[in-house]
Amino acid sequence: MTAPDPLRPRPGVAFLGFALAAGLLIGVVVALARDAITGWHAGEYTYAFIGVTFGAIIGGCLCRLARPPWRSLGSGLLLGGALGFAALVAAGVVLYIGLTQWSS
Repeated sequence: MTAPDPLRPRPGVAFLGFALAAGLLIGVVVALARDAITGWHAGEYTYAFIGVTFGAIIGGCLCRLARPPWRSLGSGLLLGGALGFAALVAAGVVLYIGLTQWSS
C-alpha cells in the first residue's frame, strides 16, 4: 500500500469549505426572514451577510496559503465567498433599478 499524496486536491474538504460559507450565508437570510434576533432590523442582517461574505473570502485566502488539506478548504471558502459577493452585487443592482424606476 502506498501513502496518500498530501499535495493532491481534496474535493470533499473543498465542498466542506463551500458548505460552511454557504450555510452561514443561508443562515443569515433565514434569520432575516424569520426575524430571529430580537432588536435586529434589516441593516444588522445586511452587515452580518457582508461580514460572512468577506470573512469567507479572507479566510479562504489565508487557508490557501497554508499546507494541504487547508488549501482545499480555502478553495471552498473562496467559492462560497464569491457566491455571497455575487448575491450582494445582484441585490445592489435590483435595489438600484428599483430606486431609479420609483423616482421617475
